Amino acid sequence: MPSESKYPNIPIPEADLWGFLFERKDKPYSDDKVIYLDPYTKRSYTYAQVKSTAIDFGKGLKALWDWQKGDVLAMFTPNCIDTPAVTWGCHWAGGVLSPANPAYTVDELAFQLKDSGARALVTQLPFIKTAREAAKRVGIPQDKVIVIGDERDPTFVAKHFTSIRNTSGSAKFRRTKLNPSEDLAFLVYSSGTTGHPKGVMLTHRNIVSNTMMIRAGEAGQLSSEGGPSGNGDKLLAFLPFFHIYGLTCLIHQSIYSGFQLVVMPKFELEDFCRIIQETKITFAYVVPPVVLLLSKHPVVSKYDLSTVRMMNSGAAPLTKELVNALYDRLKIPVKQGYGLSETSPTTHTQPWGDWNKTIGSVGTLLPYQTAKYMNEKEDEVPAGEVGELWIKGPNVFKGYLNNPEGTANALTSDGYFKTGDVGYQDDKGNFYITDRIKELIKYKGFQVAPAELEGILISHPQIDDVAVISIYNEDQATEVPRAYIVPTKGLGKGEDEAAEIVEWLSEKVAPHKKLRGGVKFVDEIPKSASGKILRRLLKAKALEEVKVKAKL
Repeated sequence: MPSESKYPNIPIPEADLWGFLFERKDKPYSDDKVIYLDPYTKRSYTYAQVKSTAIDFGKGLKALWDWQKGDVLAMFTPNCIDTPAVTWGCHWAGGVLSPANPAYTVDELAFQLKDSGARALVTQLPFIKTAREAAKRVGIPQDKVIVIGDERDPTFVAKHFTSIRNTSGSAKFRRTKLNPSEDLAFLVYSSGTTGHPKGVMLTHRNIVSNTMMIRAGEAGQLSSEGGPSGNGDKLLAFLPFFHIYGLTCLIHQSIYSGFQLVVMPKFELEDFCRIIQETKITFAYVVPPVVLLLSKHPVVSKYDLSTVRMMNSGAAPLTKELVNALYDRLKIPVKQGYGLSETSPTTHTQPWGDWNKTIGSVGTLLPYQTAKYMNEKEDEVPAGEVGELWIKGPNVFKGYLNNPEGTANALTSDGYFKTGDVGYQDDKGNFYITDRIKELIKYKGFQVAPAELEGILISHPQIDDVAVISIYNEDQATEVPRAYIVPTKGLGKGEDEAAEIVEWLSEKVAPHKKLRGGVKFVDEIPKSASGKILRRLLKAKALEEVKVKAKL
């Protein structure tokens, strides 16, 4: 029998995200509470300011750009406190937001812009060159490449988002009515094993339900009142807003529940520690490499992190050793959760009281979830046996954009999403993820498709064949990509040649896709009779190399 969540299923409001957040009658905090804070500039947004700024931007989209229901606005930017207002302004006007990694190359960004059908692009000034070139390639006019943040374009070519407004004063512009279950809120891009990122279609109901699920998972442990500063719990946000983890768990949860979100544009260890100490952060969403740094790096000792009551780790498995090391050093507990882009994202989390009782588990099912583990014959397996995790609930995505085959392979006729992750559940309802069917490499939570890297590498004039696998880097507590390469005749197989290939690829891909696991030269790539790369043999080879190195 499939497993059901043990949480009560509180009714999901029949509202789109705007109605859910800004037309609610049960908001537990005042309009003048600061929700988003930039700890570097001290610039901030209260709830009321986010709402009014979003309405102004939404009206501007309609007045200046004739924004229509379903139009896509792309965002190519690091974390910024302007992001929430732009997001909900787009929704107010009936649009769909499609965030992109600011580390993307022109080619990578252009692919997403074209695939999503984006009408306009939002970025920040340091990224304007890449943004303009990508927009030009797909036919987005330059006057629809605008900026957010504190910097303005000194040439006045790129408008600031605050100038996209209804300057005519016309009162005819009204919020676009949406169908929460059908209309899209976000198009987030998730790498596929084919090498091409897939547009994950998330509806308003998907995000509304997941925001409520996350709140239930924290079970009243976080509050909009009290705390060390008297202003309630404060969350530190460095996880990227262009990723669904940051979009839902940070941006939406904070404004829904009334937590102040202290926003970092990117992770930097000393700033992370200093901001915790200065602003009295009480909770943080993290990833395993950050847990590793906090447990070992000497700079951490300079700061007082005692206000942090809990951390939640996601995006990749967290080992028992890391959990214990963090607590032994800082007395900060860390629990685990699980989710995917296709599930908006969070489906499981450990209850606060279980962080040290079920280490290794991703927790229990959140509200509205039904799940089961299936074997290769697609028969359900009992508790304790390993299978592929299938999940059903209102947070499960609508499908992959322009990809009916991918959608059909991922979603069953009765509504289950095949996660591609392998694991089991125990007899108490705790879920464990042990492996992945998918070949994706997870570098610090970012997905890297081996096939994409292989497609680029094979274009190198001195590479005859290639296979990319993941290897685990203990120093960074993350998987990293490694390439096994069959060189052309005449190419050497030394460290210089390997370094040249690593450098060559690094100029063609985003930083998280670099070959941090290096290059290994081989005589042939192991393949099946049908031509499929036998990655398991290469992974076994990599493990053997580690053992030999350890003996030397």
